[in-house]
Amino acid sequence: MAKKERTIIDNFFLFLKGLSMGAANKVPGVSGGTVSFVFGFYEEMIYSFRKINYKAFLLLINGRFKSFYNYVNGDFLLLVFGGSLFSYFSVSLVLDYLLDKYELFVWSFFFGLILGSIYHISKDFNDWRTRNIVSMCIGITLGVAISFMNPATENDNLWFVFLCGIIGVSGMTLPGLSGSFILILMGNYVLLLVDSVTVLYKTIIDVFTGDFSFMDDAETVRYLKIIATFTGGSAFGLVFTSHILGYVLKHWHQIVTAAIIGFITGSLGIVWPWKTAVYKTLNGVVLIDAKGNEVVENYTRYFPDFSQTQTWTAVFFILVGIGVILLIDKFGKQKQNG
Repeated sequence: MAKKERTIIDNFFLFLKGLSMGAANKVPGVSGGTVSFVFGFYEEMIYSFRKINYKAFLLLINGRFKSFYNYVNGDFLLLVFGGSLFSYFSVSLVLDYLLDKYELFVWSFFFGLILGSIYHISKDFNDWRTRNIVSMCIGITLGVAISFMNPATENDNLWFVFLCGIIGVSGMTLPGLSGSFILILMGNYVLLLVDSVTVLYKTIIDVFTGDFSFMDDAETVRYLKIIATFTGGSAFGLVFTSHILGYVLKHWHQIVTAAIIGFITGSLGIVWPWKTAVYKTLNGVVLIDAKGNEVVENYTRYFPDFSQTQTWTAVFFILVGIGVILLIDKFGKQKQNG
């Protein structure tokens, strides 16, 4: 796959796409991989991750930084991950507020986005041979099965945390699979994406203010070991899964695309808007995370009451989500034709 030449405007939009992917990755049930697939940079992302290999390592240790940067498609990775990182300090904060105040409507919007995404991805898929239909059915089955799994209990064993990093990062590389939701199922969402991150932020602030007393705090050191192990697992998983996906996309592109369409369809159950949170308890007491929020264990889904105004408002936001994808699709066609 050849490196794409981009204008300044193209780079700006790629940054915005990274911004969207970062926001999506943070929401349990929404896959950043789906965003990259719909926005048309999924295969380039997998290609770029595959370039993080032994040759790249040699270029790096030999001080050939410019060659390393070009080899790994540095412009692309910098813009996408720059957008994703920036999202954690901007868009995702707004998203947190909206989820707190207007949870039903936010989930409805995401549900509409994913419905529109299924149309966007599948409309140009015309290879309906038996093997592709079977692949799609397998994808749907897996997506539905994951949607209704019961979560495990929290486990801070570092080997398990490393495994969580490998599997959790899958939300970036596998469209339809939410890394955040997988961490909920593995029992470690709060430990890894709430408590450990909170401690890390506090530690960074302490370092910048010259306060190194955290090094004598056993609990802080424990959380720092956990977040470092999780980050290592994520980095390993990102490179490892991208090599596998790059290979299967090259050799069985249509089968993999069919499976992805099926998987995204099956995962609709995760983002079903009408649901109530089931909170994790210990001896009848609801557990609280480091930020003081109640710990969500899973969700109970129900059918909406169409006699309520808020149900129709939620339907409106589903249509808005679908409309956003249709506009993206229209913009993409105009760009191709132009």
